[in-house]
Amino acid sequence: MTELLAVVAITLLAVISPGPDFAMVSRNGLLLSRRSGVLTALGIAAGVCVHVSYTLLGVGVLIQQSLWLFNLIKLAGAAYLVFLGIRMLRARPAVDEVMADQPALSSLGALRTGFLTNVLNPKTTIFIVSLFMQVVQPQTPLAVQLGYGAFIVLAHALWFSAVAIFFSNASVRARLLAVRHWIDRVFGALLVGFGMLLALTQPSR
Repeated sequence: MTELLAVVAITLLAVISPGPDFAMVSRNGLLLSRRSGVLTALGIAAGVCVHVSYTLLGVGVLIQQSLWLFNLIKLAGAAYLVFLGIRMLRARPAVDEVMADQPALSSLGALRTGFLTNVLNPKTTIFIVSLFMQVVQPQTPLAVQLGYGAFIVLAHALWFSAVAIFFSNASVRARLLAVRHWIDRVFGALLVGFGMLLALTQPSR
């Protein structure tokens, strides 16, 4: 029971903490559509599923212990965030209301954006690998560990879907869409900042 409570508490704290996932979901939900935001959230959950899978297979330990591999993932993730951020920083005012409401991402694009934002984030790697190595006991049955993994994925899907639904609320969007290009630039600056921070942070293992 103590192990279960620890997994639940640590997961919930990690999920709600601000980061690239939150920035991407809230931006897509606010500026594009509820569907885009929720699909971005599901893409993030799919990325978490990848982290959980390789951790349970033991590959997570290899990533954590191999400095060059960890740095490769870190730099790839940083480059992706900076790339997305620069695209948003270049946002221009919409010519008319129709353009403002036109989604710029396909369903697959929204899923892919969420997936890559999460799967290339080494902080998620550290979180999940550390959770299973330091909190989950080696003698814990595999079925229970799979249950923990499913909970972690579900927590991400539900939380970020809720974030997308909130930011895509009609009243929230109506107030903010008029300055959507500035909002895009703010989120772009945040993603560039996250990317630079990620690139410059030294792993502490």
